[in-house]
Amino acid sequence: MSAAARRRGRSMSVYTTVTPEELAAWLGRYSLGAVQAFEPIAAGIENTNYFVTTDKGRYVLTLYERLPPEELPFYLNLMAHLAHAGVKAPAPQPDRTGALWSFLNGKPAGLVSRLDGAPIVWPDAVHCAAVGAALAQLHLASSSYRGRLSNRRGPGWWRQAARIIRPFISADQNALLLSEIKFQSAFAKAKLPRGAIHGDLFCDNVLFNDERVSGIIDFGFAATDAFAYDLAIAVNDWCILRNGADEGALVPELVAAMVGAYDHERRLSSEERALWGPLLRAAALRFWLSRLYDLHRPRPGELIHAHDPDIFERILRDRIATSPRFPR
Repeated sequence: MSAAARRRGRSMSVYTTVTPEELAAWLGRYSLGAVQAFEPIAAGIENTNYFVTTDKGRYVLTLYERLPPEELPFYLNLMAHLAHAGVKAPAPQPDRTGALWSFLNGKPAGLVSRLDGAPIVWPDAVHCAAVGAALAQLHLASSSYRGRLSNRRGPGWWRQAARIIRPFISADQNALLLSEIKFQSAFAKAKLPRGAIHGDLFCDNVLFNDERVSGIIDFGFAATDAFAYDLAIAVNDWCILRNGADEGALVPELVAAMVGAYDHERRLSSEERALWGPLLRAAALRFWLSRLYDLHRPRPGELIHAHDPDIFERILRDRIATSPRFPR
């Protein structure tokens, strides 16, 4: 398997099995008609997802494996808010009582509209520009969203995760983690524009019809955080070399396309521009830690494969070595 394939590949993650009979009983609270098709989704590592087709339309059923029920309103109401504002986000479907979620097989579960399109595996500048503009529009729409939720994969979690995975990685990797966490602590009080962010806008979480963004999906890591940090997360996945010795290095043309399109829609502040390098490093650190954690502390699932953490170690080392400046 190539480095790029290892980096992107996900096997199916099904932690909670749902039978057709259980689904039919649960859907009885909706006015969607009979089930025509039902299949697990071969993507995702956080939740259990199924495609569901009924007499009334096509949907995605999600069973939230980690999210506590009290946090679900933040995610579901955010998606509803964005969809209402014209952002290409899945719209949660209310049941007959107006509720956006209920328990299915002991897990909080919700149903959202299924969006058309497919992810892009090898994005070019046109795709990057389209995603940059779409992310800026998402941030503009989320600025009026009243819900607030601390980032559960933020700096506090970084320190906790680093302690847990310490026995599983080399002394050099431990030194890199501790050094970067210390470096990032200097920016903890930076006053950057904030609001609801996607938090995981990788290539497989954006759907395209030709060169047009048709859907932004998987809001399971949404949180209240810095908008520019969300942009840095996207850049670290969309705007990089995807194979070879320099895999993970930034491609200036792609960075300029994404950031330029974003800045055209939502003007980035001088503070956001000044902290561009540290934001890219923070985004790389967060996903390196997450992948190390999921690799060494996996959860039992019917079918699950953790992402390769090596690519984000390379990305972090590259961002430290090159100190990227905000593109002009």
